[in-house]
Amino acid sequence: MDQEPENSIITIPLLVGRNDDDDTLESQKLVTTDSVSIGHHADNSRSGNTSFYKTCFNGLNALSGVGILSVPYALSSGGWFSLILLFLIASSALYTGLLIQRCMDMDPNIRSYPDIGERAFGTKGRALVSILMNTELYMVATGFLILEGDNLPKLLPYFKFEIGGFNIGGKESFVIIVGLIILPTVWLNNTSILSYISASGVVASVVLLCSIFWTGEFDGIGFHGKGAFLNWSGIPTAVSLYSFCYCAHPVFPTLYTSMRNRRQFSKVLLLCFFLCTVTYALMAILGYLMFGSQLMSQITLNLPINKISSRVAIYTTLINPIAKYALMVTPIVNVIENRLLSNCHKRLFSIFIRSSLVLSTVVVALTIPLFGYLMSLVGAFLSASASIILPCLCFLKISGIYRSFGLEQLIIVGVVFMGISIMIVGTYTSVMEIVLHFMT
Repeated sequence: MDQEPENSIITIPLLVGRNDDDDTLESQKLVTTDSVSIGHHADNSRSGNTSFYKTCFNGLNALSGVGILSVPYALSSGGWFSLILLFLIASSALYTGLLIQRCMDMDPNIRSYPDIGERAFGTKGRALVSILMNTELYMVATGFLILEGDNLPKLLPYFKFEIGGFNIGGKESFVIIVGLIILPTVWLNNTSILSYISASGVVASVVLLCSIFWTGEFDGIGFHGKGAFLNWSGIPTAVSLYSFCYCAHPVFPTLYTSMRNRRQFSKVLLLCFFLCTVTYALMAILGYLMFGSQLMSQITLNLPINKISSRVAIYTTLINPIAKYALMVTPIVNVIENRLLSNCHKRLFSIFIRSSLVLSTVVVALTIPLFGYLMSLVGAFLSASASIILPCLCFLKISGIYRSFGLEQLIIVGVVFMGISIMIVGTYTSVMEIVLHFMT
Protein backbone atom coordinates (compact mmCIF):
# COMPACT_ATOMS: atom_id res chain seq x y z
CA MET A 1 0.00 0.00 0.00
CA ASP A 2 2.76 2.35 -0.88
CA GLN A 3 1.25 3.87 -3.98
CA GLU A 4 0.40 7.55 -3.83
CA PRO A 5 -3.35 7.86 -4.26
CA GLU A 6 -5.17 10.30 -6.45
CA ASN A 7 -6.28 13.31 -4.45
CA SER A 8 -9.83 14.27 -3.62
CA ILE A 9 -11.66 11.26 -4.91
CA ILE A 10 -14.93 12.60 -3.57
CA THR A 11 -15.95 15.66 -1.59
CA ILE A 12 -18.89 16.35 0.67
CA PRO A 13 -19.81 19.30 2.87
CA LEU A 14 -19.53 18.42 6.51
CA LEU A 15 -20.42 20.20 9.71
CA VAL A 16 -17.24 19.99 11.76
CA GLY A 17 -16.84 20.75 15.46
CA ARG A 18 -14.05 23.04 16.67
CA ASN A 19 -13.53 21.69 20.17
CA ASP A 20 -14.80 19.14 22.59
CA ASP A 21 -17.19 21.51 24.34
CA ASP A 22 -18.84 23.03 21.29
CA ASP A 23 -21.91 21.19 20.05
CA THR A 24 -23.45 24.07 18.13
CA LEU A 25 -23.63 24.17 14.37
CA GLU A 26 -20.34 25.48 13.07
CA SER A 27 -19.20 26.75 9.72
CA GLN A 28 -19.44 24.25 6.86
CA LYS A 29 -16.14 22.82 5.86
CA LEU A 30 -15.40 20.96 2.64
CA VAL A 31 -13.76 17.68 3.48
CA THR A 32 -12.10 15.33 1.02
CA THR A 33 -12.13 11.60 1.55
CA ASP A 34 -8.89 10.79 -0.20
CA SER A 35 -6.61 13.78 0.11
CA VAL A 36 -3.71 12.15 1.92
CA SER A 37 -1.78 8.97 1.27
CA ILE A 38 -2.39 6.11 3.64
CA GLY A 39 1.28 5.60 4.23
CA HIS A 40 1.90 9.21 5.18
CA HIS A 41 -0.51 9.54 8.12
CA ALA A 42 1.30 9.78 11.39
CA ASP A 43 -1.84 9.81 13.54
CA ASN A 44 -4.54 8.01 11.62
CA SER A 45 -5.97 6.53 14.78
CA ARG A 46 -6.71 9.97 16.18
CA SER A 47 -10.45 10.69 16.27
CA GLY A 48 -12.04 13.73 14.72
CA ASN A 49 -14.02 16.35 16.60
CA THR A 50 -17.47 16.08 15.04
CA SER A 51 -20.31 15.31 17.43
CA PHE A 52 -22.90 12.56 17.06
CA TYR A 53 -25.67 14.95 15.96
CA LYS A 54 -23.53 16.75 13.40
CA THR A 55 -22.44 13.43 11.95
CA CYS A 56 -26.10 12.43 11.71
CA PHE A 57 -26.84 15.63 9.82
CA ASN A 58 -23.92 14.99 7.47
CA GLY A 59 -25.06 11.43 6.92
CA LEU A 60 -28.60 12.51 6.16
CA ASN A 61 -27.30 15.11 3.73
CA ALA A 62 -25.18 12.48 1.97
CA LEU A 63 -28.14 10.09 1.63
CA SER A 64 -30.69 12.80 0.71
CA GLY A 65 -30.41 13.51 -2.99
CA VAL A 66 -32.32 13.72 -6.24
CA GLY A 67 -33.31 10.08 -5.82
CA ILE A 68 -36.31 11.25 -3.81
CA LEU A 69 -37.82 12.65 -7.01
CA SER A 70 -37.82 9.25 -8.71
CA VAL A 71 -38.99 6.90 -5.94
CA PRO A 72 -42.69 7.46 -6.83
CA TYR A 73 -41.87 6.51 -10.44
CA ALA A 74 -39.97 3.46 -9.14
CA LEU A 75 -43.01 2.40 -7.11
CA SER A 76 -45.26 2.98 -10.11
CA SER A 77 -42.96 0.83 -12.25
CA GLY A 78 -42.82 -2.13 -9.87
CA GLY A 79 -46.17 -1.87 -8.07
CA TRP A 80 -46.93 -1.87 -4.36
CA PHE A 81 -44.98 -5.09 -3.86
CA SER A 82 -41.76 -3.30 -4.79
CA LEU A 83 -41.92 -1.39 -1.48
CA ILE A 84 -40.62 -4.60 0.09
CA LEU A 85 -37.64 -4.40 -2.26
CA LEU A 86 -37.02 -0.80 -1.17
CA PHE A 87 -36.74 -1.95 2.45
CA LEU A 88 -34.60 -4.94 1.42
CA ILE A 89 -32.17 -2.72 -0.49
CA ALA A 90 -32.10 -0.19 2.37
CA SER A 91 -31.31 -2.96 4.86
CA SER A 92 -28.58 -4.37 2.63
CA ALA A 93 -27.06 -0.91 2.11
CA LEU A 94 -27.10 -0.33 5.87
CA TYR A 95 -25.35 -3.65 6.41
CA THR A 96 -22.66 -2.89 3.82
CA GLY A 97 -22.16 0.51 5.47
CA LEU A 98 -21.45 -1.30 8.72
CA LEU A 99 -19.01 -3.57 6.84
CA ILE A 100 -17.13 -0.46 5.73
CA GLN A 101 -16.87 0.60 9.37
CA ARG A 102 -15.53 -2.83 10.33
CA CYS A 103 -12.94 -2.67 7.54
CA MET A 104 -11.70 0.65 8.92
CA ASP A 105 -11.62 -0.72 12.46
CA MET A 106 -9.28 -3.49 11.30
CA ASP A 107 -6.73 -1.06 9.87
CA PRO A 108 -6.39 2.47 11.35
CA ASN A 109 -4.42 3.52 8.25
CA ILE A 110 -7.59 3.35 6.14
CA ARG A 111 -8.97 6.86 5.62
CA SER A 112 -11.10 6.61 2.48
CA TYR A 113 -13.10 4.23 0.31
CA PRO A 114 -10.28 3.80 -2.23
CA ASP A 115 -8.01 2.95 0.71
CA ILE A 116 -10.34 0.05 1.51
CA GLY A 117 -10.14 -1.12 -2.11
CA GLU A 118 -6.35 -0.96 -1.98
CA ARG A 119 -6.15 -2.71 1.39
CA ALA A 120 -8.26 -5.56 0.01
CA PHE A 121 -7.07 -5.93 -3.58
CA GLY A 122 -3.98 -3.74 -3.99
CA THR A 123 -3.57 -1.00 -6.58
CA LYS A 124 -6.12 -2.63 -8.89
CA GLY A 125 -8.68 -2.44 -6.10
CA ARG A 126 -7.96 1.26 -5.57
CA ALA A 127 -8.23 1.93 -9.30
CA LEU A 128 -11.53 0.05 -9.59
CA VAL A 129 -13.09 1.91 -6.66
CA SER A 130 -11.85 5.27 -7.97
CA ILE A 131 -13.21 4.61 -11.47
CA LEU A 132 -16.63 3.57 -10.17
CA MET A 133 -16.84 6.57 -7.83
CA ASN A 134 -15.82 9.17 -10.39
CA THR A 135 -18.03 7.69 -13.11
CA GLU A 136 -20.96 7.81 -10.73
CA LEU A 137 -20.20 11.44 -9.87
CA TYR A 138 -20.03 12.33 -13.57
CA MET A 139 -23.37 10.68 -14.32
CA VAL A 140 -25.09 12.28 -11.33
CA ALA A 141 -23.78 15.71 -12.40
CA THR A 142 -25.17 15.04 -15.87
CA GLY A 143 -28.47 14.06 -14.26
CA PHE A 144 -28.57 17.45 -12.54
CA LEU A 145 -28.57 19.17 -15.94
CA ILE A 146 -31.30 16.88 -17.26
CA LEU A 147 -33.37 17.56 -14.14
CA GLU A 148 -33.06 21.32 -14.65
CA GLY A 149 -33.97 20.97 -18.32
CA ASP A 150 -37.06 18.90 -17.47
CA ASN A 151 -38.44 21.19 -14.75
CA LEU A 152 -37.63 24.74 -15.86
CA PRO A 153 -39.96 24.59 -18.92
CA LYS A 154 -42.85 24.14 -16.48
CA LEU A 155 -42.03 27.55 -15.01
CA LEU A 156 -41.10 29.25 -18.31
CA PRO A 157 -42.93 27.28 -21.02
CA TYR A 158 -42.42 29.78 -23.85
CA PHE A 159 -38.77 30.60 -23.32
CA LYS A 160 -36.39 30.25 -26.27
CA PHE A 161 -33.37 31.97 -27.81
CA GLU A 162 -31.56 32.08 -31.14
CA ILE A 163 -27.93 31.18 -31.90
CA GLY A 164 -26.54 31.42 -35.42
CA GLY A 165 -29.98 31.40 -36.96
CA PHE A 166 -31.13 28.36 -34.96
CA ASN A 167 -34.02 28.69 -32.52
CA ILE A 168 -33.36 26.78 -29.32
CA GLY A 169 -36.19 26.30 -26.88
CA GLY A 170 -37.64 23.90 -24.36
CA LYS A 171 -35.40 21.51 -22.47
CA GLU A 172 -32.35 22.11 -24.64
CA SER A 173 -32.27 25.83 -23.99
CA PHE A 174 -32.40 25.40 -20.21
CA VAL A 175 -29.72 22.69 -20.18
CA ILE A 176 -27.39 25.09 -22.03
CA ILE A 177 -28.28 28.08 -19.85
CA VAL A 178 -27.87 26.14 -16.60
CA GLY A 179 -24.54 24.83 -17.90
CA LEU A 180 -23.40 28.43 -18.44
CA ILE A 181 -24.63 29.44 -14.97
CA ILE A 182 -22.79 26.52 -13.37
CA LEU A 183 -19.55 27.05 -15.30
CA PRO A 184 -18.10 29.86 -13.10
CA THR A 185 -18.75 27.80 -9.96
CA VAL A 186 -16.64 24.98 -11.41
CA TRP A 187 -13.74 27.41 -12.02
CA LEU A 188 -13.56 28.12 -8.25
CA ASN A 189 -10.70 26.46 -6.43
CA ASN A 190 -12.48 26.94 -3.11
CA THR A 191 -16.00 25.53 -3.19
CA SER A 192 -16.64 25.88 0.54
CA ILE A 193 -19.20 28.64 -0.12
CA LEU A 194 -21.29 26.24 -2.19
CA SER A 195 -21.14 23.68 0.61
CA TYR A 196 -23.46 25.90 2.65
CA ILE A 197 -26.19 25.51 0.04
CA SER A 198 -25.49 21.93 -0.96
CA ALA A 199 -25.66 20.79 2.65
CA SER A 200 -29.33 21.77 2.65
CA GLY A 201 -30.29 18.42 1.11
CA VAL A 202 -32.03 17.39 4.31
CA VAL A 203 -34.11 20.57 4.43
CA ALA A 204 -34.90 20.31 0.71
CA SER A 205 -36.17 16.75 1.11
CA VAL A 206 -38.47 17.75 3.99
CA VAL A 207 -39.78 20.81 2.13
CA LEU A 208 -40.37 18.73 -1.00
CA LEU A 209 -42.23 16.03 0.92
CA CYS A 210 -44.42 18.61 2.68
CA SER A 211 -45.14 20.41 -0.60
CA ILE A 212 -46.20 17.16 -2.28
CA PHE A 213 -48.49 16.29 0.63
CA TRP A 214 -50.00 19.80 0.57
CA THR A 215 -50.63 19.55 -3.17
CA GLY A 216 -52.40 16.23 -2.77
CA GLU A 217 -54.41 17.13 0.34
CA PHE A 218 -55.38 20.77 -0.20
CA ASP A 219 -54.92 21.58 -3.91
CA GLY A 220 -57.57 19.29 -5.35
CA ILE A 221 -55.54 16.29 -6.52
CA GLY A 222 -56.33 13.87 -3.70
CA PHE A 223 -54.99 10.40 -3.01
CA HIS A 224 -57.27 8.23 -5.13
CA GLY A 225 -54.80 6.24 -7.22
CA LYS A 226 -55.07 2.51 -6.54
CA GLY A 227 -52.10 1.33 -8.57
CA ALA A 228 -51.06 -2.23 -9.34
CA PHE A 229 -49.92 -4.72 -6.72
CA LEU A 230 -47.10 -6.11 -8.84
CA ASN A 231 -45.70 -5.27 -12.26
CA TRP A 232 -43.00 -7.81 -13.12
CA SER A 233 -41.73 -5.92 -16.16
CA GLY A 234 -41.09 -2.82 -14.05
CA ILE A 235 -39.23 -4.53 -11.19
CA PRO A 236 -35.73 -4.04 -12.74
CA THR A 237 -36.36 -0.29 -13.10
CA ALA A 238 -37.75 -0.09 -9.55
CA VAL A 239 -34.81 -1.83 -7.87
CA SER A 240 -32.32 0.19 -9.93
CA LEU A 241 -33.85 3.49 -8.83
CA TYR A 242 -34.09 2.28 -5.23
CA SER A 243 -30.38 1.40 -5.35
CA PHE A 244 -29.60 4.89 -6.64
CA CYS A 245 -31.12 6.32 -3.44
CA TYR A 246 -28.44 4.59 -1.34
CA CYS A 247 -25.23 5.48 -3.16
CA ALA A 248 -23.55 7.43 -0.33
CA HIS A 249 -21.13 4.69 0.75
CA PRO A 250 -18.02 6.42 -0.67
CA VAL A 251 -18.47 9.20 1.91
CA PHE A 252 -18.95 6.94 4.93
CA PRO A 253 -15.20 6.72 5.67
CA THR A 254 -15.07 10.52 5.87
CA LEU A 255 -18.01 10.58 8.27
CA TYR A 256 -16.39 7.86 10.35
CA THR A 257 -12.95 9.49 10.62
CA SER A 258 -14.50 12.88 11.42
CA MET A 259 -16.37 11.59 14.48
CA ARG A 260 -15.30 12.40 18.00
CA ASN A 261 -16.62 9.05 19.28
CA ARG A 262 -16.33 6.51 16.48
CA ARG A 263 -18.04 3.81 18.51
CA GLN A 264 -21.32 5.66 17.84
CA PHE A 265 -20.97 5.44 14.06
CA SER A 266 -23.19 2.36 13.80
CA LYS A 267 -25.95 4.33 15.55
CA VAL A 268 -25.42 7.19 13.09
CA LEU A 269 -25.86 4.83 10.15
CA LEU A 270 -28.95 3.21 11.68
CA LEU A 271 -30.62 6.57 12.34
CA CYS A 272 -29.73 8.03 8.93
CA PHE A 273 -30.91 4.99 6.99
CA PHE A 274 -34.12 4.77 9.02
CA LEU A 275 -35.06 8.43 8.50
CA CYS A 276 -34.12 8.48 4.81
CA THR A 277 -35.94 5.22 4.10
CA VAL A 278 -39.08 6.51 5.83
CA THR A 279 -38.84 9.71 3.75
CA TYR A 280 -38.35 7.77 0.51
CA ALA A 281 -41.23 5.42 1.31
CA LEU A 282 -43.59 8.28 2.21
CA MET A 283 -42.70 10.15 -0.98
CA ALA A 284 -43.23 7.01 -3.07
CA ILE A 285 -46.59 6.24 -1.45
CA LEU A 286 -47.87 9.83 -1.69
CA GLY A 287 -46.85 10.14 -5.32
CA TYR A 288 -48.34 6.78 -6.31
CA LEU A 289 -51.62 7.54 -4.54
CA MET A 290 -51.79 10.95 -6.22
CA PHE A 291 -50.92 10.07 -9.82
CA GLY A 292 -50.96 6.28 -10.09
CA SER A 293 -49.57 4.81 -13.29
CA GLN A 294 -49.37 8.31 -14.82
CA LEU A 295 -46.28 9.16 -12.77
CA MET A 296 -43.34 10.55 -14.73
CA SER A 297 -39.63 10.03 -14.03
CA GLN A 298 -39.68 13.00 -11.60
CA ILE A 299 -42.77 13.64 -9.51
CA THR A 300 -42.37 17.40 -10.00
CA LEU A 301 -43.25 16.91 -13.68
CA ASN A 302 -46.75 15.75 -12.63
CA LEU A 303 -47.47 18.75 -10.40
CA PRO A 304 -49.97 21.44 -11.50
CA ILE A 305 -47.90 24.55 -12.09
CA ASN A 306 -50.67 26.98 -11.08
CA LYS A 307 -50.45 25.95 -7.41
CA ILE A 308 -48.08 27.67 -4.96
CA SER A 309 -47.18 24.37 -3.29
CA SER A 310 -46.17 22.95 -6.67
CA ARG A 311 -43.95 25.93 -7.38
CA VAL A 312 -42.32 25.59 -3.96
CA ALA A 313 -41.59 21.94 -4.73
CA ILE A 314 -40.11 22.73 -8.15
CA TYR A 315 -37.98 25.65 -6.92
CA THR A 316 -36.70 23.52 -4.05
CA THR A 317 -35.81 20.82 -6.57
CA LEU A 318 -33.94 23.24 -8.84
CA ILE A 319 -31.75 25.07 -6.30
CA ASN A 320 -29.76 22.15 -4.88
CA PRO A 321 -28.43 20.67 -8.14
CA ILE A 322 -26.98 24.03 -9.21
CA ALA A 323 -25.06 24.29 -5.93
CA LYS A 324 -24.04 20.64 -5.82
CA TYR A 325 -22.79 20.37 -9.40
CA ALA A 326 -19.38 21.91 -8.70
CA LEU A 327 -18.91 19.75 -5.61
CA MET A 328 -19.73 16.66 -7.65
CA VAL A 329 -17.24 17.31 -10.46
CA THR A 330 -14.42 18.72 -8.30
CA PRO A 331 -13.00 15.26 -7.48
CA ILE A 332 -12.96 14.38 -11.18
CA VAL A 333 -11.26 17.68 -11.98
CA ASN A 334 -8.63 17.05 -9.31
CA VAL A 335 -7.80 13.61 -10.70
CA ILE A 336 -7.44 14.97 -14.25
CA GLU A 337 -5.38 17.97 -13.16
CA ASN A 338 -3.05 15.89 -11.02
CA ARG A 339 -2.25 13.73 -14.03
CA LEU A 340 -2.10 16.34 -16.79
CA LEU A 341 -1.34 19.74 -15.31
CA SER A 342 2.11 21.23 -15.84
CA ASN A 343 3.63 24.28 -14.23
CA CYS A 344 3.30 26.29 -17.45
CA HIS A 345 0.02 28.26 -17.67
CA LYS A 346 -1.37 26.14 -14.86
CA ARG A 347 -4.43 28.29 -14.11
CA LEU A 348 -5.37 28.71 -17.77
CA PHE A 349 -5.12 24.99 -18.43
CA SER A 350 -7.16 24.30 -15.29
CA ILE A 351 -9.98 26.52 -16.56
CA PHE A 352 -9.83 24.71 -19.90
CA ILE A 353 -10.10 21.30 -18.22
CA ARG A 354 -13.01 22.37 -16.02
CA SER A 355 -14.84 24.03 -18.91
CA SER A 356 -14.37 20.94 -21.08
CA LEU A 357 -15.80 18.77 -18.33
CA VAL A 358 -18.90 20.96 -18.01
CA LEU A 359 -19.28 21.02 -21.79
CA SER A 360 -19.11 17.23 -21.95
CA THR A 361 -21.89 16.86 -19.36
CA VAL A 362 -24.02 19.36 -21.28
CA VAL A 363 -23.50 17.34 -24.48
CA VAL A 364 -24.43 14.09 -22.73
CA ALA A 365 -27.50 15.73 -21.14
CA LEU A 366 -28.62 16.98 -24.56
CA THR A 367 -27.90 13.64 -26.23
CA ILE A 368 -29.56 11.43 -23.57
CA PRO A 369 -32.18 13.67 -21.90
CA LEU A 370 -33.74 10.73 -20.07
CA PHE A 371 -33.48 11.32 -16.33
CA GLY A 372 -35.32 8.20 -15.21
CA TYR A 373 -33.48 5.80 -17.51
CA LEU A 374 -30.09 7.39 -16.85
CA MET A 375 -30.47 7.34 -13.06
CA SER A 376 -31.76 3.79 -13.31
CA LEU A 377 -28.56 2.88 -15.16
CA VAL A 378 -26.45 4.63 -12.51
CA GLY A 379 -28.30 2.81 -9.75
CA ALA A 380 -28.07 -0.59 -11.40
CA PHE A 381 -24.46 -0.56 -12.53
CA LEU A 382 -22.58 1.97 -10.37
CA SER A 383 -24.53 2.19 -7.11
CA ALA A 384 -25.07 -1.56 -6.85
CA SER A 385 -21.36 -2.10 -7.46
CA ALA A 386 -19.99 0.58 -5.12
CA SER A 387 -22.58 0.39 -2.35
CA ILE A 388 -23.56 -3.28 -2.23
CA ILE A 389 -21.06 -5.59 -3.93
CA LEU A 390 -17.66 -3.99 -3.26
CA PRO A 391 -18.07 -3.45 0.51
CA CYS A 392 -18.89 -7.16 0.89
CA LEU A 393 -15.96 -8.35 -1.21
CA CYS A 394 -13.52 -5.99 0.50
CA PHE A 395 -14.67 -7.07 3.94
CA LEU A 396 -14.33 -10.76 3.05
CA LYS A 397 -10.78 -10.17 1.82
CA ILE A 398 -9.61 -7.85 4.64
CA SER A 399 -11.14 -9.89 7.45
CA GLY A 400 -10.16 -13.24 6.00
CA ILE A 401 -13.50 -14.83 6.96
CA TYR A 402 -13.90 -16.11 3.41
CA ARG A 403 -11.70 -19.01 4.50
CA SER A 404 -14.49 -20.37 6.72
CA PHE A 405 -18.24 -20.69 6.44
CA GLY A 406 -20.90 -19.49 8.86
CA LEU A 407 -24.06 -17.42 9.18
CA GLU A 408 -22.39 -14.09 8.40
CA GLN A 409 -20.64 -15.50 5.35
CA LEU A 410 -24.02 -16.77 4.16
CA ILE A 411 -25.58 -13.33 4.64
CA ILE A 412 -22.74 -11.64 2.76
CA VAL A 413 -23.04 -14.11 -0.12
CA GLY A 414 -26.77 -13.37 -0.26
CA VAL A 415 -26.18 -9.61 -0.34
CA VAL A 416 -23.55 -10.01 -3.07
CA PHE A 417 -25.92 -12.19 -5.10
CA MET A 418 -28.64 -9.56 -4.75
CA GLY A 419 -26.23 -6.81 -5.83
CA ILE A 420 -25.04 -8.76 -8.86
CA SER A 421 -28.64 -9.52 -9.84
CA ILE A 422 -29.56 -5.82 -9.66
CA MET A 423 -26.44 -4.90 -11.62
CA ILE A 424 -27.00 -7.38 -14.45
CA VAL A 425 -30.79 -7.21 -14.84
CA GLY A 426 -31.08 -3.48 -14.06
CA THR A 427 -28.23 -2.47 -16.35
CA TYR A 428 -29.61 -4.55 -19.23
CA THR A 429 -33.11 -3.14 -18.75
CA SER A 430 -31.89 0.47 -18.50
CA VAL A 431 -29.71 0.20 -21.60
CA MET A 432 -32.52 -1.44 -23.59
CA GLU A 433 -34.98 1.28 -22.51
CA ILE A 434 -32.57 3.99 -23.66
CA VAL A 435 -31.99 2.21 -26.98
CA LEU A 436 -35.70 1.63 -27.57
CA HIS A 437 -36.44 5.27 -26.76
CA PHE A 438 -34.18 6.45 -29.59
CA MET A 439 -35.40 3.77 -31.99
CA THR A 440 -39.07 4.69 -31.64
